[in-house]
Amino acid sequence: MTGRFSGVGVGPGDPELITLKAARLIRDADVVAYHAGVGKESHARRIAAGLFPDGVVEEQLTYPVTTGTTDHPGGYAGALAQFYEESAARLAAHLDAGRHVVLLAEGDPLFYGSYMYMHDRLAERYPTEIVPGVPAFAAATAAAASPLVRQTDVLTVLPGTLPEPELARRLADTDAAIVMKLGRTFPAVRRALEAAGRLDHALYVERASLPEERWLPVREVDAGSVPYFSLVVVTGDSRNGRRSRDKHKPEQPSGPAAELLVVGLGPGPDGWLTPEVSAALAGVDHVVGYGPYVARVPQRAGLTRHASGNTVEVDRARHALELARAGERVAVVSGGDAGVFGMASAVFEAAEDPAFAGVPVRVLPGVSAVQAVAARAGAPIGADFAVMSLSDRLKPWAVVERRLRAAAGADFVLALYNPASRSRTEQIAAARRILLEHRRPDTVVVVGRDIGRAEEALDVTTLDALDPARVDMKCLLIIGADATRVGPAGVWTPRFVGDRVEAP
Repeated sequence: MTGRFSGVGVGPGDPELITLKAARLIRDADVVAYHAGVGKESHARRIAAGLFPDGVVEEQLTYPVTTGTTDHPGGYAGALAQFYEESAARLAAHLDAGRHVVLLAEGDPLFYGSYMYMHDRLAERYPTEIVPGVPAFAAATAAAASPLVRQTDVLTVLPGTLPEPELARRLADTDAAIVMKLGRTFPAVRRALEAAGRLDHALYVERASLPEERWLPVREVDAGSVPYFSLVVVTGDSRNGRRSRDKHKPEQPSGPAAELLVVGLGPGPDGWLTPEVSAALAGVDHVVGYGPYVARVPQRAGLTRHASGNTVEVDRARHALELARAGERVAVVSGGDAGVFGMASAVFEAAEDPAFAGVPVRVLPGVSAVQAVAARAGAPIGADFAVMSLSDRLKPWAVVERRLRAAAGADFVLALYNPASRSRTEQIAAARRILLEHRRPDTVVVVGRDIGRAEEALDVTTLDALDPARVDMKCLLIIGADATRVGPAGVWTPRFVGDRVEAP
């Protein structure tokens, strides 16, 4: 018979916060294991040592590296992966011998804990039990006597090791937050709190539940004295008498309507954001848009973000117009160009409501996806071209099909947006069949995926060889005209028809 494996949370530091169940398992253990840094005492052992039974076997799992550099050929990740494998093998030897192994975890075993790496390697091979523990943030909020969330407040737990802009964005987008893993990350965390407008309600808690615990406002913390065993508590909006940013909606206009800006962020890279749009975003107080696009706008103090789903464009536009009518400075954001299958049309649709008659709307252009894909490929839209969306969410497929036939028959270069999605898998195959009725099988096709992003891929193929199964919502297709060709420099479409060349 093999032994039992138990992951036991021992809480944040005070031995009195160990649960009764955890205490019982520790007292009954044959082997007690715990993690420790090089040359350091195990905090988990210190918390639970008073419960160790006589004669228990102790297994200290000492990290080869915690911060800094390592000479391991696989680097930091390689050193830790090897350490976890070797540690799992040590514990497995006890389990194979029929011993009950208890692995201690500070706080809760499955909350930013090292236990989970042993769980991944051992739980499928041995009977396993997990005992939850009091997490550090629960002890921290108790120490500061600070109610964290109430009513509909949303709590977000964040590691301080996130990139500073991402941390600021997430802090701005939630009602309450816990920021863990401080230490050397604290200066960046404080800057992120300030950029998100959350610094005034941020509390710093150090060594929660221990005799030396202390807490104070983050503004007053000496960054050079912050240990790893500390965290930041940002209390919820209802605690601070503020309405949730995501639900902010003026009930009555408070002054003259402000101009509503509708801006295109480009396909992705910061370098494709126009200076005009960048300056506009720096001057608004609210950004409204589809969640992934809102996330691309850097967070800063005073900026409120309003993210929503992908199929509520008109509702989103109305919300932005209401903010602008109340005198707020607002930008509605779109990927690519806002006027090309973007939010501009939805804003003008919503603006036809007489209630918004006094709200001026201005559209600022951005680099469109078709421009980005064409540039990567060469010059496929160097002559007459048409742009279509294959989505039939807002128009019947019969309309899409009629327009496909017309564009194909007119020998336009054709750019296809929204070629497929999880729920729309047949349209691209149908479009290919229709186009083959009018175009040669060797017609050049460019498939651009995630152009401008780290995952970008560009495939040049033919209409006959195009595989619809490899096309998804991240793709934009450019179907060449009869004259489109692949040359030494890339894909291009001549500016002339027949032998006549137009003057440049």
